[in-house]
Amino acid sequence: MLMSAPPFVDAPARPHVGRPAQRVEDRALLTGRGRYGDDAPVRSDTLHAAVLRSPHAHARVLAVRTARAEAMSGVRAVLTGADVQRWSKPFIVGVKQPMELWALAVDKVRYAGEPIAVVVAESRYLAEDALELLEADYEQLPAVVDIESAAAEGAPVLHERVGSNVVSDRSFCYGDPDAAFAAAPHRVALSVHYPRNSCTPIETAVVIAEFLSEQDGYDIQSNFMGPFSLHTVMAMALKVPGNRLRHRTFADSGGSFGVKQAVMAPAVLMCLAARKAGSPVKWVEDRLEHLTAATSATGRLCHAEAAVEADGRITALSLDQFDDCGGYLRAPEPATFYRMHGCLTGAYAIEHLRVRNRVVLTNKTPSGLVRGFGGPQVYFALERLVQRIAVELSLDPLDVYRRNFIASDAFPYRAAAGALIDSGDYQAALAMAVRDGGLAELRQRQETARAEGRLYGIGFAAIVEPSVSNMGYITTVMPREQRTKAGPKNGAIAAATVGIDPLGGLSVVIASSPAGQGHRTVCAQIVADVFGVEPSEVSVNVEFDTQKDAWSVAAGNYSSRFAGAVAGTLHLACTRLRDKLAGIAAASLDCAAADVVFAYGKVYARHAPERSLPFARFAASPHWAPGLLPAGTDPGLRETAFWTPPQLTAPDDQDRVNTSAAYGFAFDICAVEVDRDTGRVRIDRYVTTHDAGTLLNPALADGQIRGAFAQGLGAALMEEFRYGADGSFQSGTFADYLVPTTCEVPDPVILHLETPSPFTPLGAKGLGEGNNMSTPPCIANAVADALGRADIVLPLTPSRVMHLLGMDDPPPSAGSAAAAMPASEPPANPKGGKGKALSARGEILLPATPEAVFAVLLDPVALARVIPGCNALESVGPNRHRADVTVGVGMIKARYAAEIALSEIEAPRRLRLAGSGLSSVGAAKGSGLVTLEPKDGGTLLRYDYEAEVSGKVAAVGGRMLEGAAKIVLKQLFEQLGRQAGGQGAAPVADPWWRRLLRMLGGAK
Repeated sequence: MLMSAPPFVDAPARPHVGRPAQRVEDRALLTGRGRYGDDAPVRSDTLHAAVLRSPHAHARVLAVRTARAEAMSGVRAVLTGADVQRWSKPFIVGVKQPMELWALAVDKVRYAGEPIAVVVAESRYLAEDALELLEADYEQLPAVVDIESAAAEGAPVLHERVGSNVVSDRSFCYGDPDAAFAAAPHRVALSVHYPRNSCTPIETAVVIAEFLSEQDGYDIQSNFMGPFSLHTVMAMALKVPGNRLRHRTFADSGGSFGVKQAVMAPAVLMCLAARKAGSPVKWVEDRLEHLTAATSATGRLCHAEAAVEADGRITALSLDQFDDCGGYLRAPEPATFYRMHGCLTGAYAIEHLRVRNRVVLTNKTPSGLVRGFGGPQVYFALERLVQRIAVELSLDPLDVYRRNFIASDAFPYRAAAGALIDSGDYQAALAMAVRDGGLAELRQRQETARAEGRLYGIGFAAIVEPSVSNMGYITTVMPREQRTKAGPKNGAIAAATVGIDPLGGLSVVIASSPAGQGHRTVCAQIVADVFGVEPSEVSVNVEFDTQKDAWSVAAGNYSSRFAGAVAGTLHLACTRLRDKLAGIAAASLDCAAADVVFAYGKVYARHAPERSLPFARFAASPHWAPGLLPAGTDPGLRETAFWTPPQLTAPDDQDRVNTSAAYGFAFDICAVEVDRDTGRVRIDRYVTTHDAGTLLNPALADGQIRGAFAQGLGAALMEEFRYGADGSFQSGTFADYLVPTTCEVPDPVILHLETPSPFTPLGAKGLGEGNNMSTPPCIANAVADALGRADIVLPLTPSRVMHLLGMDDPPPSAGSAAAAMPASEPPANPKGGKGKALSARGEILLPATPEAVFAVLLDPVALARVIPGCNALESVGPNRHRADVTVGVGMIKARYAAEIALSEIEAPRRLRLAGSGLSSVGAAKGSGLVTLEPKDGGTLLRYDYEAEVSGKVAAVGGRMLEGAAKIVLKQLFEQLGRQAGGQGAAPVADPWWRRLLRMLGGAK
C-alpha cells in the first residue's frame, strides 16, 4: 500500500549556507572551556624556557658566558649559538644572497630583541631568574633605522657578505608606460610612507617542543597559522626530512591576524632547546617579546606617479617602491611585495605599468605577514594618488573612480601585471555605497560644518581584495633565468576530509588553522546542506597534525583562503561521499542514484518520499554490512578531496603572474571631523561596501569586516612601531603602542553585493582582510580633504595632525631623543642622537665638606655604600671600578654588570662620573659632571647627567625613565652626603607586607 508523501517534502529544504547561523565555537569559549596553547596538557617532565634577547640593534656578539646560569639550581640547560650551529642550519631565504638567519644570533645581532641564548629550567620563574646570570659581551655597531639611510651609499651594512642593505632590486614593465606618460596631458605624483605596525592578538605565541631521537626527529605543538610551506623551511633548518618533523596545532587560537606565521622561528628554537635539555620544552611568549621581536608589517616608501587624461582617466602608473624588511629577510618575505604584484593596478583598467621593487634591510624586527600583507602598503599609495588626481584636476573623486573602474562586462579581467580578476560590478558597488551610505547627507553636513569654520572631510577608497594565494607568486622576485633553473612553482592546494562513523555521525577535518573566524560553524553548514542534516549533527575538527592529516604546502589560515579554497574543497569531498551513498541507496530505494534525495535528516527517492530512511541509520549500515554493498562499490565511508584552481599558473616569461584565485572588492566612504584645538580625528560615519562573491555566513562575514575595520582604524590613527636612532625599540607597552578599543571604534555601515566567483567551488571569495587595506587610505583621504593637505603620514595621531595644522608640540625636555620618523615628519628634537636618552640636572646641599665628599668618591669601599642597588664593587684600575648593581624602572628590574669611571678630577671642586652597564633586560651608559662648592658649612653639589638606555628598559619604561633617573641620582647624592658626613647609609624601609603585619599586630 502506498503512503502519502510525508510533510517534510512539501517545501524544499532551506539551505544553511548563506544564513547568519550562530557560531558553534562560542559556547565553549564563553564558558571558559576553550583549549588554547597554554591549556594543552604536557608531560610531567616538561621544562620551561626563557629567551635572552639583545639590547642592541646592531652589534657583534663577542661572547656569551653561561657558567653562572648553568650552576643555578633548577636550570637544566642553556642553549647558545654554538649549539644552534651544531644541530641546525640557517633558515632559507627568498632571494639568492649570502645572508644567514639562524634561530639564535651566532655572529652579530641585527635588531633589538634578537635571541642570544635560551635558558631551560624546571619553571619559567627559574628560567627568567637565570637570564640575569648570563653574561654577553658585544661590540656595538652603527645602526640604520630608516629606508633612505639604509639604502644610501656608505650606510653601515648589516650583512657584510651581501655588501649592501638593498638585497633585491627588480624592475618590471607592462605595456608601454613611457609612451603613455609622454602622451598624457597631466602627470600626478606623490611620495608616501606606510609605517611599521603589527597585530596584537590576545594570545601570544605558544610552543611545546620535543626531540624524539636522531631517527624520529622532532614533535612540535604550536599556534602556528601557516602557510605550511614554512614547515619545509623549519624541517630544513632542523636538518631533518619533512616526515621527521611532526607539527600539531591547538584546538583554539586567541587570534593571529597574520603574525603567528612568525611562530616558525621560535618553534625551531625550542626544538633545539629540547634537544639540549633532553626533555620537552614549553615556551609562552610574553607581551613585551611579542611587540619587540615577533614580527612587523613591512614599512614601505613609495614614489607613485600617474599619467592622466583631462577627464581623470589613468593611462599609466609608475611605482618606485622600497620595502623595509628589518634585520633579516625571513621567509616568506619578500611576500609583502609580491603577493599583490599581479593586481598593483587595483580596481582600475590601467593598461601600462612600470614598477621597481627594492628590498631594504634595517636594524629592526624582521617583517612578515600582518593582516592583508602587501595590501595596505599598495593601496595607501594608490588611493592617495587617486585623490590627488581629483584635487589637482578639480574633478569629483567619484567621477575619477567611475572613469577608471574595470567595466562590469570585462570580467574575468586580465590586469596589466597578470592578475585574472574573476568577477565584479564595481560601478554597482559604488552606487550602493553612495545611495545606502547616505553620501548626500554627509556632503550636506560637510557644507554646514565648513560654513561654521569646522574641519570636515570626506574620503573614498576602492580596493581589490585578493584571496587564495598562488604559491608561486613569491618566485616573481627571481629573474626568469633563476625561476627556470629552480623549476615552476604555482597553485594553491586545499585539502578537506569528511567521514561517517559506525553510528552514522558526520566528522570533518580541514587543513586550516583558524584563529577565531568561525570555521567550524561554516564547515558544519556546508556539510549539513550536502547531506540534508542539521549543522548540530556535524563534528568539525580544526586541530591540525602534519603526521596524520591531509595537507599541502598551501595549508594554513592566511590570505583569506578559507571561504574560497578550504570551504569549497570540503564541499567537493562531501559531494563525492554523498554520491557514493546515493549509489548504495539506489539499490534499496529502487531508483537511479541521481534520484536519491538527502534532506530533512532523511534519505529517499525523489519519486517515493514515503519510503524514506533516517540518514544516521542508513549511513551507518555500510560499516556493519560491507558485504551487502552494490557490486563495484569500495568499502569505507571517508573522502579526502584536494583542489587547486587551474588559473593559478607560474609567473610567465614577461613576469606576469595571477597572484590569487579570487578577487573581492570593497568601496568605502569615510566622513571625519578634525578638532582644531586637539588634533583629534573623529569619524562621523564610515560606510564599507563589499563584494565577496557568495556569502557563506553573513553574520560571520560582518564580524570579519568589523574586525578588519578596527584594525585598519588603528593603523590609520594610532598604531606605529617606533625606534630610536640607535635602533632601540620604543613601543614595548600598550601605553606606547596604542591600539583601538570599543570606545574608539564606531560601528561601520556594512553593505554587501554578491557576484559569485567562477573560479572557486562555492563562488566565495575572501573578505577578512579588506578593511585593513581600505580603511587607512580612506581615513587619510578624509583627513586630507578636511585639512587641504597632500602630505599625509600615518598614523594620524593628534600631534601629527596638529603639525599638519601648523601647530607643533612644545619641545621635549632636554636630552630626550628623537624617534626614527619618516622624512616628511619633523623629529621631536633635532638633537637626535642615539636612542632612548634621558637627562637629569639638579643640586643638593650635603652635610659635609667638599673634601669629605670627594674622599668618598675616591674610596671604592665607601663608594659601594653610596651607589643605590650596589651588590658588589671592585677596583680594576685607578678610579675605575666594576660593580654588580640592581636597578629597577617600573615593572622592569635587573642586575647590571657595570663599569664606573671617574675622570676630569679637580679635587675637591669637580669630577666627571661615567658608567655603563649590561643586563638581561638591556644596556645603559651615562656620563655626568659633578661640581662641589662650600656652602653653609656643607657642600652644594650640582650635577648635570645624561644617559642612554636600550633593551627592555627603553621599550617598557619609556614613560618613567626620566623621572627614574632623577630619583636614582638624588638617592645617590643623598647617600653620598650621609657617607661623607659619617652618618652611614640610610636604613632600608620596611617592606609593605611587614608594615601591614605590624599594624595588624602579627609582627614586630
